[in-house]
Amino acid sequence: MPELTYWCELAWLPPGEAVAGVLVEVEGSRIAAITPGVAEPPPGATRLAGLTLPGLANAHSHAFHRALRGMAQAEQGSFWSWREQMYGVAQALDPDAYLRLATAAFAEMALAGITCVGEFHYLHHAPGGTPYDDPNAMGHALVAAARQAGLRIALLDTCYLTGGVGEPLAGPQLRFGDGDAERWAVRAEALAAAYAGQPDVEIGVAVHSVRAVPAEHLATIVAFSHHHAVPLHVHVSEQRAENASCVERYSATPVQVLHEHGVLGPRSTAVHATHVSEVDIALLGQSRTYVCMCPTTERDLADGIGPARAMFEAGAPITLGSDSHAVVDLFEEARAVELNERLASERRGHWRAAELLQAATAAGHASLGFPDAGTLCPGAWADLVSVRLDSARTAGGGPAAETVVFAATASDVHSVVSGGRQVVAEGRHVLGDVGALIAGAVAEARKERV
Repeated sequence: MPELTYWCELAWLPPGEAVAGVLVEVEGSRIAAITPGVAEPPPGATRLAGLTLPGLANAHSHAFHRALRGMAQAEQGSFWSWREQMYGVAQALDPDAYLRLATAAFAEMALAGITCVGEFHYLHHAPGGTPYDDPNAMGHALVAAARQAGLRIALLDTCYLTGGVGEPLAGPQLRFGDGDAERWAVRAEALAAAYAGQPDVEIGVAVHSVRAVPAEHLATIVAFSHHHAVPLHVHVSEQRAENASCVERYSATPVQVLHEHGVLGPRSTAVHATHVSEVDIALLGQSRTYVCMCPTTERDLADGIGPARAMFEAGAPITLGSDSHAVVDLFEEARAVELNERLASERRGHWRAAELLQAATAAGHASLGFPDAGTLCPGAWADLVSVRLDSARTAGGGPAAETVVFAATASDVHSVVSGGRQVVAEGRHVLGDVGALIAGAVAEARKERV
């Protein structure tokens, strides 16, 4: 007998359509059965109004950046001036403060329908670069935070060795570095061993960027990814200055450097890929490397608009991330992929709603090492995200998928079941007032800066 039963007014079922009257039976953390065409909720079933989607996957997050929201908007500036403010927050956090900030940030994600986060983690050590007694204390804080908030986590332990191409780490950056890739791998191996066999945690790896990891160190990170069969993520061509310094050093673009050293492939994700050439696009597509678009951050930092459709058509699956958390709303990220293309091309209709939902769900989960999530079918993770279709934003809309992708916001999510556990009901998280949690954690994170 199923442990829990949910009746969905509408549910987004494979191969990609909204089906009325769907009964979802859950056993443990998995979906046991899906029955469409059930006209009314049976006795004992929980009714889920609106459109129920699989859980959303936030494929690129820096949890501590949540403390920067609204801080860099008062003045003109650039990505590089914003980065200095980010370093100030990074300098202030210890494992306990990071646990509180990340729990609050992840709870906000849960309220937005996110059931899995890819945490691109490079805040490793104490100020000055001294390791904690447990060198993975900050990583453990992130895993604990995800569990408290009700999310699965792909903790993408990031190698970060230089402050720029040919430049040493300095100041707050010292917290990020392990000295060389071999010492990074020793620490990452201990982290992987700590969570071996725990299904809600995937210990993946990341190359921060070609400006932060010299090419001669890339093979060590690739070997770790292959040995453990885990995701490998990397920031790619977010800024034109990154491309210029890479070409000056290697006579090749970042994508070409990564290709030459075996970083690209079907387990890998290129984050941003904003300023890429036709050759870069072909390399990403031919290698089946995922590309994670983070439109709200890319526009917040004035990065530019990446050629998402061209990369997708070349063979690179698209995923979505909130990155710096200027906004935590994957519906906004999804529609921005289409709307940005409209602005760049002066043409409409690049992406169908179903394709954008695929990016927000199944593709995102697969890129984080959870290929059995992001779909409503027996055996998949029991992640159910229900979106209101009667709010001021969604009432009177057209087809449900198009209405959700192009009109709904995170505030229209009213119920979230993550791995069989209901973490959001009637728009309220089980942890209580998430706004208060965020306010307290952010104030603590900024304490050395105010």
